[in-house]
Amino acid sequence: MPNNVQDADLVDIRDIAVNKNLPQTARIAEYARQIKNPRHYKYKNFSVTAIYADNGVTIEDCLRALMT
Repeated sequence: MPNNVQDADLVDIRDIAVNKNLPQTARIAEYARQIKNPRHYKYKNFSVTAIYADNGVTIEDCLRALMT
C-alpha cells in the first residue's frame, strides 16, 4: 500500500462517470483520467488498494471487462 498517498487525495469510485457511448479505448482512458490511480481509490469511507497476482489477469484486462 502506498505510504505517500493520503486518503483525502484519493478519488471516490462512486464519483466516476464515463460516457458509455465513447469507444472502448476512450472509455478506459477517461476512467483512468478520473480515477487517477486505479490501484488505490476510495469507496465511501474505505480506502481500497487493489493487488494483482503476478500470473493473473492484467489490470488492463479487468478494466476492459468492466467497460464492455
